[in-house]
Amino acid sequence: MTDKKAVREPLFHISRRGDISMGKAVLIRAAAIVAGLILCSVLCTVIFEEANPFSVIAELFSGNFGTSRRIWMLLRDTSLLLIAGLALLPAFKMKFWNLGGNGQILIGMLAAIACMFYMGGKVADGVIILCMVVSSILAGAIWAVVPAIFKAFFKTNETLFTLMMNYIAVGIVGFCINKWVTSGSNTLAPIKYGNFPELGNEYMLIILVAAVVTAAIFAYMKYAKHGFEVAVVGESENTARYVGINVKMVIIRTMAVSGAICGVVGLLLAGSIHHTISETSANNMGFTAIMVAWLAKFNPLVMIFTAFFISFLDRGMGQVQTAFGITNDAVSDIIIGLIYFCVIGCEFFISYKVKLRKKKKAAGEGADFMQGEAISAEETLLSADVADKEEK
Repeated sequence: MTDKKAVREPLFHISRRGDISMGKAVLIRAAAIVAGLILCSVLCTVIFEEANPFSVIAELFSGNFGTSRRIWMLLRDTSLLLIAGLALLPAFKMKFWNLGGNGQILIGMLAAIACMFYMGGKVADGVIILCMVVSSILAGAIWAVVPAIFKAFFKTNETLFTLMMNYIAVGIVGFCINKWVTSGSNTLAPIKYGNFPELGNEYMLIILVAAVVTAAIFAYMKYAKHGFEVAVVGESENTARYVGINVKMVIIRTMAVSGAICGVVGLLLAGSIHHTISETSANNMGFTAIMVAWLAKFNPLVMIFTAFFISFLDRGMGQVQTAFGITNDAVSDIIIGLIYFCVIGCEFFISYKVKLRKKKKAAGEGADFMQGEAISAEETLLSADVADKEEK
């Protein structure tokens, strides 16, 4: 009789959770945020002798809420990032991985600046602003429709296509700046024509536009027929075709909507904030918006909080750098990355549960258990034998 090797059970088992309550999910995410903040404050304390965890967190909040201007700037940055995230939402819901948000923002911004540059001083500002709105939205939509057409008709890889379109947009912006600027500085001075009017202050217009776009996208995705078609195509293109949906048209139309909203972001950057353009004016907002959409699980209302959180960290770390004399941006990038890691990592514990290996019973307990089982089996056999004899 050969000895069988004992099979060693794993230390823990990972299994998918069922439905988790909203309250528990919120608590897990809140704990991850707090853990990330504590970890990064301790890291700053180790790196900088004059820092301590409390002062780091205090400066983080001071950078966002220290003055009324900082609060307004936080709301402005949150609004712009939220609009960019909402622009990507319909495409992502359709499983069209649009990584070209940066290029679509830049092209929309370039269209607005071109109107300001060529029409400034020749017609009224109201006419310039109207042309800026139309041209920015159209430019962003066209820039997004190009990869959509190739995806719909030729099944190209939309991830690479939209990513490459970003570099083309940067090249076009650089070409236009070289053409417009004749002084050799390669920097376009702020244009004073076609600037958007202030509604109370310079930030309120952007915040109002973000509120309108959020409400519109929420209604579009939840109640409109087009939003339903986007969801069906994202689940299965074959199912969409079976129920009579024109998949090619949905892909092109959805990307047109996505690019048009990115064009709105470029319009606001040109008309309300910078009044000029450079190759880095988009500030990688199109890539950061991907995180906004993913963290919110493609929920337009939850995206308000994710955009706020990301903007809060970005502005707060700027103040931490200033307060402690951090001249190297790599330090702040590492710190922000660690917080993101904690927040994204907590999604694992929301979707899965971990069970530790149960302790095995002692050898004596196991022997007693086996002996009891043997006695019980023997008694059962004797009872059956007695019953059989009585019947005979």
